[in-house]
Amino acid sequence: MIGYYVHHHGSGHTRRATAVARRLTRPVVGLGSGGRPEGWPGEWVDLASDDVPPVPDSALADVTAGDTLHWVPRHHPGLQARHRQLVDWIGDTSPDLMVVDVSVEVTLQARLCGIPVVVAAMPGERTDRSHIIAYDLAEALLAPWPAGAHPDGGWPSHWWDKVWHVGGISALDPHPVEPSANLDDAPASTTPEVRRVLVLWGGGGGDLPAAALEEARRATPGWTWEVRGGGHPASPDLWADLLAADVVVCHAGQGSVADVALARRPAVVLAQPRPYDEQAATARALGRMGLAATGLGWPAAHEWVGLLSRALTLGGDGWAVWGGDGAARAADLLERLAERVGPTGRERR
Repeated sequence: MIGYYVHHHGSGHTRRATAVARRLTRPVVGLGSGGRPEGWPGEWVDLASDDVPPVPDSALADVTAGDTLHWVPRHHPGLQARHRQLVDWIGDTSPDLMVVDVSVEVTLQARLCGIPVVVAAMPGERTDRSHIIAYDLAEALLAPWPAGAHPDGGWPSHWWDKVWHVGGISALDPHPVEPSANLDDAPASTTPEVRRVLVLWGGGGGDLPAAALEEARRATPGWTWEVRGGGHPASPDLWADLLAADVVVCHAGQGSVADVALARRPAVVLAQPRPYDEQAATARALGRMGLAATGLGWPAAHEWVGLLSRALTLGGDGWAVWGGDGAARAADLLERLAERVGPTGRERR
């Protein structure tokens, strides 16, 4: 059996973990806060929240334990209950393998209990003391991007030796998309004078400001704009919305990028402020690889004509290099590793 810890901030970790878990053939148990995700295929352990009740000021003095960890507020009852649940569950079930997406503390705790761990790698600057602990002790680093996308991460050689470059992991069911279908076959635009922009905004950041959106609309005559997420209603059929768009505008979160890659849509990808410059690193990679028009933050109104034109020029066929169907590859690698490092596998060696 495989245990799968899912970080509860934002929706990207949940969507990615669910996509991988649904492709596993051996039993999988999810662990996380905020309730069982929609579509989760196995059991779910709802963990106590490590920030509820609110962390008192006295506990905020050293939440990183001297920059050794990321979040360990002193004497916090939710944190204590959470880790007690994790230890009890590991002791009761003894999983073959733990996947952690993401938490340095859960990674360390599982390994202290003798359970091999696969860590979901993240782009950006990850060479701080806390990430070094987690990445060093991991059996493998699950990287949801293609090889070569982040050559400047400063990773030591022993991390590269155990990285799994599976490509983007989309939560959407894989659909075949024919090359060069982007502009000729999409149902959205019947004439080149009227094109459609689809803005996708996830749940991990702030809402899109109405004034900025209206300025972008006014600055791009001949384009219609539709917004999903970011304070607007979510898409009832994201796959159909993607295929109907001439250009997709999204932030540089791993899940959104994978969805766009799977659908092979021309795109403008905008990095939003995140810890460790995660989204900035992804935007740099996409720009360097010529896969999307990119930017930092929401562009000024006068920039939109050029960005949309750049996206159309790049097209969507290049997304095949990034991929969005990495969930199946990730599941296969996890199955093989669990077979090797589980109790039966250790006995065979």
